[in-house]
Amino acid sequence: MASPVHLDPLSVDGRDGGGPTPTYPMLMRIGAAAQSGGDLPSALGVYRRAAEMAPADPAPLIAAGDVLLQMGNINEAIVSYHAALVRPGDTRLAQVGLAKAFLMSGNPQLALEPLSKALEESPEDPKLLLLLGVTKDLAGQHWEAQAHYREGLVRAPGDPALTVDLALSLALSGNYPSAISVLQPLAISAAGTAQERQTLALIYGLNGNTAEAARLGRIDLDDPSVEHNLAYFQSLRELSPEARSQAILSGGPARAS
Repeated sequence: MASPVHLDPLSVDGRDGGGPTPTYPMLMRIGAAAQSGGDLPSALGVYRRAAEMAPADPAPLIAAGDVLLQMGNINEAIVSYHAALVRPGDTRLAQVGLAKAFLMSGNPQLALEPLSKALEESPEDPKLLLLLGVTKDLAGQHWEAQAHYREGLVRAPGDPALTVDLALSLALSGNYPSAISVLQPLAISAAGTAQERQTLALIYGLNGNTAEAARLGRIDLDDPSVEHNLAYFQSLRELSPEARSQAILSGGPARAS
């Protein structure tokens, strides 16, 4: 099958396009538009051109790193973030990107240093507290993770991502009643999402309440999928706490975005 063709929005095939040469701000806007539209290869190319045009600005390298993360090119993203860090200016988002890249690569211990540096500049940022909590959960330090999620919820009350991750962390540490009480109001609300409901179903399943896990599952899933999940929950219950945590954290989608 032929590879998909990605149009370079700046290419005129060597001809004079008749318009002005794109400026650095124009390139950043074009890159952002391509990224939001899902054309990641074009966005990456534009951001890299912007990085060449503004060699003292870390922003285009950070943006390129973010695109590379979206594309799943973690090692290239890490290189781009490191390149941004040697440039002057605000590099906090490069530290955040590095932390995300290390988490995605299964190296939570490497995420702590860039997260700590980012938190020095923005100690009350709930998104950073969320990432720090995920880092601690992946390292098996659930009590510390929960403290960071709770601190984040003080800064951003009701935040869905913080709420879900706090509930999941409580479940991983065996505190199922608290996990349910944290997540249930959000999951069963009118604004609740399928992910939130099925995370609640997972927690009920881990606690042995298969009837409630099945009821929640059927809100979003067909019967075969529900039965598959119930069997999965049972298999998780048979694991040691450490193995259970590892299976849940490595088997699901990335928890921090």
